[in-house]
Order: sequence, then C-alpha cells, then structure tokens
Amino acid sequence: MGNFQDKFEKLNMTDRERFRQLTNYLLAHTYLLSRTMNFEEGTRPVNEDYLFVERNLDLFQDYLSYAGFRLTVDNNYGVMALSSEFEGSRVRFDKFTTLMIYCLRLIYEEEREKITLTDTVIITTSDIVNKMMTVGAIKKKPSDRQLRDSLRTIGWFRLVLKDSGAWERADTRYVIMPSLLFIISNERIKNLSSLVKDSPDDDRSDDVEEEPNVDPEEE
Repeated sequence: MGNFQDKFEKLNMTDRERFRQLTNYLLAHTYLLSRTMNFEEGTRPVNEDYLFVERNLDLFQDYLSYAGFRLTVDNNYGVMALSSEFEGSRVRFDKFTTLMIYCLRLIYEEEREKITLTDTVIITTSDIVNKMMTVGAIKKKPSDRQLRDSLRTIGWFRLVLKDSGAWERADTRYVIMPSLLFIISNERIKNLSSLVKDSPDDDRSDDVEEEPNVDPEEE
C-alpha cells in the first residue's frame, strides 16, 4: 500500500478530508455524477466532487481496490460507478422497485430520442406510475408508502434526483440521471421485460442488484 500512501501524503489536509468524505460517499451511493440539478433555475451545475475524484482518480482506484471495489468512469455520460467483487456487497431490490427502475429506463430512452439540445429528462411521480400501469407492470396505483420507499431507494443510488416535495406526491419532480443506464446492462433490461408479464402483485426479490449494501436514508 506504499504507492497509495505516498500519493495520499502529497495531498493537503483539506484534500485528505475531502478524499475520506468522497470515499464514504461512493461506498454509500455507488454512483457519482458529473452534473447535479438546480430545479429552480433549470440548470445542470457541474459537480465539483466529480471533478475532485477525476483529478485524483488513481488515488481513489488504488485505495478502493484493496477492499475489492472497482471504480470506473464514463465521461461520455458523466458517471462514476463503484462495483464490488463480492456478492455480500450487493443490494437486492424488491420486485416493485425493480419494475420502477425498468419503467424509468423506458421513459429515459424514449425521451432522449426527442431531446436535441439537452439530455435532461424531467418527470413526476405521476408520470412514473402512469408508465408502470401502461406497460402492465402494475394493475393499480401503489400505496403512498410503497411509492415513497421505492423512490427513496432509487434516489439514494442517484438514479434520479428529486426536487422539493414528498416522494409520493403526484406532482413531485425528478430528473432521471444517466447512472440509470449503468445499473442494468442492455441484455438484462431485455430480460426484465419478462418480469412485467409476471403477477404485478408478487413482491418477491428478483435478479437486479446494486452495490454496495446500504440502507436508504430518511429524507
């Protein structure tokens, strides 16, 4: 670990603390995005944390590799993703959350085809529910608690960013983030279409996993 130690000691005290904070962030949220969202101004500010990790990428990758994690970067989409070599570090989503992710992916792909000047896809809770019902993922509107729990989980992993308002409110807005493209491969997204054909009331766990294993925060 000497190589890491040498690099780390070259950082000033402020950057060392920022390194610790962002390492914990990555372990908790899995994805780090190059841009955030300012709903009031309708802008996508650059994420300074992303730039910091990018400048010190070797340092983060070296450190995380000792614990069995791999940090990859896709600058085309502006997404950093953390993955683990170990099954125990992965979160298994329930079926409803998985179906919601699947429908968010469908919305994102459909809307991106229409967008020419920006890749920002903004939706509401109502849009998500309507899409899930349209494709047959659910038969009726889910409970507020079910909506809240699944959306909060999806938000925790930075697959969407939320505007102000309760998760379950019909008019609460979200921007779908490109990290959604990385949680499920294109091959697996095709397999998920078969999940929609199953009983929508079956809440069994499924094959969609996230990394690492953390509990969603209360917001």
